[in-house]
Amino acid sequence: MAVTAGSHELLLEPGAGRGALTFALADTCARVVAYEIDPAHADRLAARARGHDRIEVVRADFLTARAPREPFAVAGNIPYSITSAIVGWCLRAPALTSATLLTQREYARKRSGDFGRWSRLTVLTWPDHSWELAGRVGRASFRPVPAVDSAILRITARPVPAAAVRAARRLAGVRRGGLHRAGRLAARLTARAVPVPQGRRGLRAGGGGP
Repeated sequence: MAVTAGSHELLLEPGAGRGALTFALADTCARVVAYEIDPAHADRLAARARGHDRIEVVRADFLTARAPREPFAVAGNIPYSITSAIVGWCLRAPALTSATLLTQREYARKRSGDFGRWSRLTVLTWPDHSWELAGRVGRASFRPVPAVDSAILRITARPVPAAAVRAARRLAGVRRGGLHRAGRLAARLTARAVPVPQGRRGLRAGGGGP
């Protein structure tokens, strides 16, 4: 998980718990801000991290945090019950560079297109973010063993060529028009919006399409 998250100057960790991931992240990142809402877990993590100049423990709900203005990343083994809320927080943060999140496998597959189609959220955020299924984690890896398997979902913010942006704006029109299966229409709409070779390049740059 920490390897997939990569090296960053500033990384925020939601749901840090007792620090199972925190110290591994600090090995590769210049500064890790670990958020934990449970007082007991936060206190234990703060005690473990005392004297560690790369780790800051914040006793608060990550969802109430103000996004940094400087470039930053997010990584964490997040509570599955608030996956959508944390993903939404990340997507709204202008300075976010990437988010590497351990989620339910079904959620990660749906958002990354692993079922053979793109979800509505994936399509609507496509101009600004790419979605990748970065790895699978079996339920037997956890104690207590959960009822579902997990996966690593990686969301990456990226600049997008102007042609791809124009195509994505058309996809916004698909949403307003009430059409379904926007993900399957993405390549078709892009091809109509720009010449085919340019459209294909835009799709590849955007993380979607052949």
